[in-house]
Amino acid sequence: MSTTTPPTSASAPVQASRRLSVAPMMDWTDRHCRVFHREISQHTWLYTEMVTTGALVYGDVERHLRFNEAEHPVALQLGGSDPADLATSAKLGQQWGYDEINLNCGCPSERVQKGAFGACLMLEPQLVADCVKAMRDAVTIDVTVKHRIGIDKEESYDFVRDFVGTIAEAGCNTFIVHARNAVLKGLSPKENREIPPLRYEVAYQLKRDFPQLEILINGGIKTEAEIDLHLQHVDGVMLGREAYHNPFVMANFDQRYYGDTRAPKTREQVIEAMIPYIQSQLDLYGQYGLKLNSLTRHMLGLMQGLPGARGFRQTLSDAKKLALGDPALLREAAACLRQPA
Repeated sequence: MSTTTPPTSASAPVQASRRLSVAPMMDWTDRHCRVFHREISQHTWLYTEMVTTGALVYGDVERHLRFNEAEHPVALQLGGSDPADLATSAKLGQQWGYDEINLNCGCPSERVQKGAFGACLMLEPQLVADCVKAMRDAVTIDVTVKHRIGIDKEESYDFVRDFVGTIAEAGCNTFIVHARNAVLKGLSPKENREIPPLRYEVAYQLKRDFPQLEILINGGIKTEAEIDLHLQHVDGVMLGREAYHNPFVMANFDQRYYGDTRAPKTREQVIEAMIPYIQSQLDLYGQYGLKLNSLTRHMLGLMQGLPGARGFRQTLSDAKKLALGDPALLREAAACLRQPA
């Protein structure tokens, strides 16, 4: 399946608050994960995995950009450093119906560094500004930047302040601040998410120095109490691994942070909503290699913290049962929570 023609049903960009969002996470926040997260929270902003400009300029556009209309509001995160290629990719993102284009200036992996983008772009703020301007000239939706607070041992506040200031002059109004340094050599991407210390006060200071900008904070945030604290200082909070490993943490977000008066869905209601979606995707893409595990793997943490959660995960990880390709396996897994210990 390869096409550069966007679906005719692509919706106009939505106007929604980025008060809460789920971070772009490679190999995790694919379109099936995002549909699952949307069943838990209707308003939390969702982000794609990083898509490189090369994948869009030279590759299979539909494979990288197709998504479900239920995902809105949803942002496309791009990885690249060539203004022209980023402009082309951003334009494709808007044509396919995304609500925001986000530029990755935070990923520290060596593979990304070899492509001269990700966190190493923080060392070239004027290039980032040129990239942002090129994308803003190509689209009418928001262009945002996700970045770290420093590179390697560069811990001065001036470094990140000047980076944000330069990009803001190019017209970027929204910055997602992962409140850790990026260590470009010697640490793996996983270690880069854990070893450099969190310095939330840097993001707070950015908001004080740039009150006209929308500043979102990211990094190590797990609870509503922590979210409430951060929202006293910045405009929004982005959750990463916690949203993936414990997705039901988002169950009350719509009511607590967006004023939604509808009752939150139960875990059982989320499962029942996902079963027909999973079946539809297997029917559409099974002939192209899509397997049940590709969808259910994102749901392993749904019962996190409940008695029987281990049985739920074990059932959804049973290779023989998964091979049958029946999404009703979710109901069988959920039954583990109702069985006596």
